Amino acid sequence: MSQFACDLRDYIREIHDFPKPGVLFRDITPLLSHPEAFRTTIAGFAERYRHDSIDVLVAAEARGFIFAAPLALELGVGFVPIRKPGKLPFDTHSFHYELEYGRDTLEMHIDGVISGQRVLVVDDLLATGGTVQACCQLLERAGAAVVECAFVIELLGLGGAKALAPHRIFSLLQYD
Repeated sequence: MSQFACDLRDYIREIHDFPKPGVLFRDITPLLSHPEAFRTTIAGFAERYRHDSIDVLVAAEARGFIFAAPLALELGVGFVPIRKPGKLPFDTHSFHYELEYGRDTLEMHIDGVISGQRVLVVDDLLATGGTVQACCQLLERAGAAVVECAFVIELLGLGGAKALAPHRIFSLLQYD
């Protein structure tokens, strides 16, 4: 991260045994509470995507919204939220997907993206990739082209990048 104003790793807190024993949780809240670190995060993404032909950014609730909205402003493009069922007030596209212990659903307004738009998917963390993969499938069903999936943090050992293939991914920070 030497090209950035600060080292983002200094603003990621490690919480052991959360949400259950044996899990090391990477907490982004210190990064969010330090304007320079938050600005550096958005600048890192903007540097990568400023010259790409991106029409719109999307993120699944909730932490992805935190990064996608300011990045969309920085890039001069729109932001479209993808949410859990019943949270959006207009007509929606829905995508049902399998989780390890059940099913879940994501929704997006039917006019959120239009066919042919080039979309960047943004989230805070890539672990197993299930939710972002569902976002990509929802977007592709709507006719959009997923340019890339961008993350603040990637947990390399959980196989998220493989799960998102063939979509390209980018992460500012990687942890084993």
